[in-house]
Amino acid sequence: MSTPFVRPERPARPVGWARLRKPQAWGVHGRIAAALAVVVALLTGVVTAATVTLLETRDVQKNVVEDFYEGLRSSQNFFIAMLDSETAIRGYALTGDRAALEPLNESGQPWDNPVSGHLAAVLPGTGAIGPMREAEAAAKVWYTDFAAPTIERIDAGETLTPPDFAEGRALFDAFRAEYNEAIGILRPERQAEADHLGEVTNLGFAFGVLSAIICLVAGLVLWSLMRRWVSNPATRLAGEARIVANGELDHVVVGQGPPEFVQLGDDVELMRQRLVSEIDQADEARREMNRSRAALEEQTLELQRSNRELEQFAYVASHDLQEPLRKVASFCQMLQRRYGGQLDERADQYIHFAVDGAKRMQQLINDLLEFSRVGRISTPSADVNLADCLKNAMYALEAAREESGAEIEADELPVVHGEAPLLTQLLQNLIGNAIKFRAAAPPRIRLTVRQSGEFWEFACSDNGIGIEPEYAERVFLIFQRLHAKEVYGGTGIGLAMCKKIVEYHGGRIWVEESAAAGTPVRPATEDADAPAADGPGTTIRWTLPVTTSALQLPDAPAADEVAEGEKVAK
Repeated sequence: MSTPFVRPERPARPVGWARLRKPQAWGVHGRIAAALAVVVALLTGVVTAATVTLLETRDVQKNVVEDFYEGLRSSQNFFIAMLDSETAIRGYALTGDRAALEPLNESGQPWDNPVSGHLAAVLPGTGAIGPMREAEAAAKVWYTDFAAPTIERIDAGETLTPPDFAEGRALFDAFRAEYNEAIGILRPERQAEADHLGEVTNLGFAFGVLSAIICLVAGLVLWSLMRRWVSNPATRLAGEARIVANGELDHVVVGQGPPEFVQLGDDVELMRQRLVSEIDQADEARREMNRSRAALEEQTLELQRSNRELEQFAYVASHDLQEPLRKVASFCQMLQRRYGGQLDERADQYIHFAVDGAKRMQQLINDLLEFSRVGRISTPSADVNLADCLKNAMYALEAAREESGAEIEADELPVVHGEAPLLTQLLQNLIGNAIKFRAAAPPRIRLTVRQSGEFWEFACSDNGIGIEPEYAERVFLIFQRLHAKEVYGGTGIGLAMCKKIVEYHGGRIWVEESAAAGTPVRPATEDADAPAADGPGTTIRWTLPVTTSALQLPDAPAADEVAEGEKVAK
């Protein structure tokens, strides 16, 4: 196993080295959190001050725009009403016309409706309340001591003298002086409040500008810090990783900046070391695979040589061995025909054994050759209709069917992809075995098919002598016989041939367990006088792949729904 490559002049740094070297260093989260905390604290202070200033501006503005305005308006209305009343009294005194008193009547009687109470309600803290009350008292005196007596004297026909007018003017001037004193206090107070409103308004504007400046500066500072803490370290680390990605696997990756990027660099470095180690392992595996491929190619050549030798052996078996075997069989048969009955009984028996052995030897060689040709000497694969294969198999088994009285039924068989001669041989062997290994009753053979996923599942069932469970796998071995050759003929290669054909087409074959569990019964040839009876029967199942163009049959048809199919019997 190779070790990771490490550059000698720049050794790989242990993971977590930066954190051990600078345990006091703040991470990116801590730094960003601290910077944001400072910005938030500044903004909070400025926003709080701006909020307080705005609230004060609102209160001052209300005081100037509403309260002082209302106080001045009511005070001026009070003074105007007193002026109208004084003018009406002088006019009535000069003209004696009652129409001159209309301004007095329309004034609302200000001497009886003091304004100081309203002024105290809207401006409770003003210093003009006292002088305004003095003005109201002076107005009351003017009306009581001058206005009302003057109206009565004029109504009585008296004429006012200049001293009377001088007395009234003096009383009104006393009112005017008190009112002017109150107004002289109220107006400066309003102006001071207006000046304060301007100050707090400017202060609020200043706080707004300061907030904008803080946001701008904070944004610039945070942008710079993010470049320094995040963008630049990430760019440098990406450049380090890109160098490794471009093929320089010996380049040691080092993270810089905050601990997170240092740790990330250590992790990337560890990943690089593992990558180098895995590449070394892959190279070693590739070299091992090349050695294995070379060995496999050598074995393939050996297998090809062995196959050529086997083919040569097959040729020898089919030609060179059968030729002398045919001569032996031929001369033995000539001996049997020419000297039969001329020699003693033992000699005739020996000649019979020789002829029979030569014939069986020829049959064994032919069957072995047929078995070896499956998958080695083949015709082109194509879509094959199994119904046609069944007809050809029935034609080849016609003599055995007539001799045994076999009844054969089959479902509608599908189209599969394969070699027609081999599939015909498969059906012929299975049906031929069902006819051969029959019980006393005439054979009844049934071929069924159903689709199971991507495979067709076929079954060949009979009423024959059955197969013991322990032989369910053994029957598919070549040259395996379960009965003596005197009872059932053959070479024991039929089911082995079926297994090889099915597996060559991508399927599998087996004996159904329920069918293999029975006990074999007396074969049909042992006692012809016994009453005909069915045996336990055998069911051979096999699968073949479904073609894309095949007819889709139900996966599991019920027994009473299976069609009667085509009854193939002569």
